[in-house]
Amino acid sequence: MKDIFDALEIGHNKFLDALSDATAWSPSERLTALEAQATEISNVTGTLGLELTSHFMKAVDGHRDRLQKNLSELGDALTGVAKAQGAGTLPQALESYWKDAGQRMILTLDTLRQRGDNFLEHEDAGCPPVLVYDYEKVMDGADLPKPCNYVLLKIIPPKDSKFREPKSFKRPYIIIDPRAGHGAGIGGFKPDSQVGVALRDGHPVYFVAFRRMPEKGQTLADITSAEAAFVRKVMDLHPDAPKPVVTGNCQGGWATLLLAASNPDLTGPVILNGAPVATWSGLIGENPMRYNAGLLGGTWNAMYYSDLGHGIFDGADIVQNFELLNPGRNYFGKYYDLYAKADTEPQRFLDFERWWGGYFLLNEAEMKWIVEQLFVGNKLCKNEAQLEPGRNVDIKKVQAPIIVFASWGDNITPPPQALDWIVDNYTDEREIAIWGQRIIYMVHDQVGHLGIFVSSKIAKKEHTEVTSTLKTIEALAPGLYEMTIDDYEGDLMERSFTVSFHERKMDDLRKINDGREDEVPFAAVARASEHQAEFYDVCVRPFVQAGVTEQSAEFRRKTHPLRVQHTALSSMNPFLNWLPGWAEKVKETREPVEEDNPFLALQKANAALFEQSMDFFRDMRDAAYENMFFSIWGTPYMRWFGRTHQPGRTLKRKEELRSLPPVQGALMHVDKGGFCEAIVRMLILLAESRGNVRRDRLERSSRLLNQQEPFKSLTQDERSFILQEQTLIVEFAPKKAVTTLPELLKTKAERELASKVVRYIPGAISEMDPHTLEMLQKFHQVLGLDPNFGDVTEDPLASGYSAALSAVGKENAAVTTAPAVKQGPAETEEKTQQAVSAASRTPRRTTAKPTARKSAAGQKSARKPAARNKPRNTTKKSEEPAE
Repeated sequence: MKDIFDALEIGHNKFLDALSDATAWSPSERLTALEAQATEISNVTGTLGLELTSHFMKAVDGHRDRLQKNLSELGDALTGVAKAQGAGTLPQALESYWKDAGQRMILTLDTLRQRGDNFLEHEDAGCPPVLVYDYEKVMDGADLPKPCNYVLLKIIPPKDSKFREPKSFKRPYIIIDPRAGHGAGIGGFKPDSQVGVALRDGHPVYFVAFRRMPEKGQTLADITSAEAAFVRKVMDLHPDAPKPVVTGNCQGGWATLLLAASNPDLTGPVILNGAPVATWSGLIGENPMRYNAGLLGGTWNAMYYSDLGHGIFDGADIVQNFELLNPGRNYFGKYYDLYAKADTEPQRFLDFERWWGGYFLLNEAEMKWIVEQLFVGNKLCKNEAQLEPGRNVDIKKVQAPIIVFASWGDNITPPPQALDWIVDNYTDEREIAIWGQRIIYMVHDQVGHLGIFVSSKIAKKEHTEVTSTLKTIEALAPGLYEMTIDDYEGDLMERSFTVSFHERKMDDLRKINDGREDEVPFAAVARASEHQAEFYDVCVRPFVQAGVTEQSAEFRRKTHPLRVQHTALSSMNPFLNWLPGWAEKVKETREPVEEDNPFLALQKANAALFEQSMDFFRDMRDAAYENMFFSIWGTPYMRWFGRTHQPGRTLKRKEELRSLPPVQGALMHVDKGGFCEAIVRMLILLAESRGNVRRDRLERSSRLLNQQEPFKSLTQDERSFILQEQTLIVEFAPKKAVTTLPELLKTKAERELASKVVRYIPGAISEMDPHTLEMLQKFHQVLGLDPNFGDVTEDPLASGYSAALSAVGKENAAVTTAPAVKQGPAETEEKTQQAVSAASRTPRRTTAKPTARKSAAGQKSARKPAARNKPRNTTKKSEEPAE
């Protein structure tokens, strides 16, 4: 940015001289500076205008219809009161309502008392995980060379016919829950949770939990090291299984990404559920939480509160911030629901509050790293985050597939925060493929943040589908994909889903956000936060620490408002000794009011209006919050001030991608390989012509590449290497990829068998795209095969590679002895065109408009031996798929 503030770079004295010297700048330079400043001011004005308009429209659209509905219900309730008065039944209705209301109040207070007792019991027990499943401890992070408070638990499946017996050769699942003020267990909080979904399919499930108090001196690097040790332990326990799936929820999501990037050869597929990775991203008028650092002080805040805790940060402070995001729900709505449904709601309320009311602690070093590196600095997206000095965490090093689940109903981690890190790290979708990565994302329409990994509906739908689709997802060529759930069938508990994968471009991800211009002010916040933290550390911290003792820190924690609300309404309060007895009497004599009671309708209408008033206050507060942020940090001076911390990392230009070593290494082997390389290359070329992959085709491809020889004898690393190398060849040398196929398939029998295999994967000719048919015709032409071909409905490799090759050889011999019918070039071309035309006229079921594929797969720096045509001798294993 060129404006007057650039003059500060030449020194203070020269700047003053320039201001007093009319000849210092030429008129054109002054005009350029003024134009630049006008542009900056215009950008700030535009952002503020967009922000105010967004909040205004949100208030109008969100509250107008809701207010009309609530007022209508209030009017109906008053009309009901008037009718009851006219009919002479008003006294009886009032008496019945007050009796019911009093009983519900007693039950509600007793439930709150039970919540307080549960809180104290949970605290005394050390706040164990709130899992609904039994578990056993496998490994304790406190016993590692760098101790931490994390533990690895093995989930014991219930003795229920719905749960299959875990198989040692099935891929294990490791679930990492968030440590953001609360305890562990939300991923297994309900039977139909992530844990339950995996257990039902017979997968061994492990859970990464943590104790309430951190080990002395533990850091995020120690935790990541412990999680890596946990993964190695699981791999040792299941040597016959593929690498484990690691699922990270919310804050556990970026922790999982740190684990996978620091140990790229360790994990299987990585699933990120509502994980805030690109913390500066969000929608104007929608996501106020991201402005906290700019308005509350940034890193020094975490340092100050840690000092008040004698080096320990209280997670209750984080939970309080979460609650303030939606005060109408957290301070009124959930309690009114408990009161209104006092007969049915208590158990659900108590189960959730056991987790929500468990407050965990973090070391100052942990909290400072999280705030400084992620939420203020956004350094993970810029390749600047360091778990240890001199070791940058590079997301590009993750080798396993990454599956990202986000939701528009998530007000803590909106989709831009969950997905924009992809745009920030890669030049385009081709670079994702060059590095050999598969990034698949899903975006839900409305589920909230906790619903992503708590809601039973989501567990029975999205998580079920992700779990089953992991069996085939590794058969995808490297690149960027969106996964969509198109259809389902069957009962809820046994429901199966139809999914498809659609290749996406970076522009598709950019459309999820409303632009990145609003992220520029966060750079100034990051720089100011560094200065504030330094000032606090040198000038203020010594005095704060001198006034804090371990006793005063513990007193502050015990008197935190969130803890007091539990202990004050517990059995420790002597004024509540009467409550349990009264509650039992109420349950024995309970007389619920009739549903048509006019006072009950009046209660519901008033509660709805009161909650809406709190929501309206929240929306106005958020508008003022956002307006204040951009007014302070969005000015031209602040944009200049933050220029050294601008978002993003240096990305390679598109023309530079071809020069990357993985690409050059792959192109050197365009004519090297055998049957395996040829099949993979042809399948990638076919996928290139489609742009999306249906589930049935993906399953056939996965079964071929994982369960049939000669692919079955390959290790997972060899299989991935071939897939990445051939994708690079197809991307950067598409013509040579086709013309060199005869170099890979030497014999007539191999070529015939390869043709059958690649025709089996797409399915019936009537369902093929015209482009797919054209590509198959090219294969036959370059391999010297008959251009007239039909459907292949059975797996050609089902009987084994050698047997299939022998069978093809016999067919060729039989054809050779039969009289040949010669066809001229014109006749062959005519039949080809007829086949293509027929395919284009045949209706074909699709789920999204195919897009032109522009991805490529990466490879390792050292080339591994190519797969041989002859299957290798391997130890016989179970016939059940390892997935």
